Amino acid sequence: MRVGQRIHVVGTSGSGKTTLAKQIAAQLQMQHVEMDALHWDANWTNVSTEVFRERLEQALVGDRWVINGNYSRVRDLVWSRADTVVWLNYSFWLVFSRIVRRTLWRGLTRQELWNGNRESLRNAFSKDSMIVWMLKTYRKKRQQYPILFQQPEASHLTIVELRSPQATEAWLKGQNSCL
Repeated sequence: MRVGQRIHVVGTSGSGKTTLAKQIAAQLQMQHVEMDALHWDANWTNVSTEVFRERLEQALVGDRWVINGNYSRVRDLVWSRADTVVWLNYSFWLVFSRIVRRTLWRGLTRQELWNGNRESLRNAFSKDSMIVWMLKTYRKKRQQYPILFQQPEASHLTIVELRSPQATEAWLKGQNSCL
């Protein structure tokens, strides 16, 4: 299945949304937009919905882009402009193992994420950690997306559901052959 020109990559935290979005953007020579970078200011400060929407509107001006993130408060803006949604619908244990490894790696390396923000080992298992967030939202996201895809506001979207890293790799290779 050939992907569109305005792609939204969704999935549970830790599923690999950013990695896949970057791969698609590089392969198809498209702009990559990471929602988290637009949502988080320095010191892990959430921006207001208004500021977030303004930033997204500016980022999605072009005709060819890949965006990743799950923010429901701006889904209407993103989906009204997107033509394709790629859903990483991976198993719990795969996503859980990925987010634990990623969180520990980021905590050890103090890798900057966006706007000076970094994850820390001290917070890796706190109530605010990405691991806890994934545990709280995994099931909800898996139940929610099929329902959202059936809504009238999603009727124009091509939905690509990828259920394993192998399926994702094969799909990505198929996009390369369409160039």
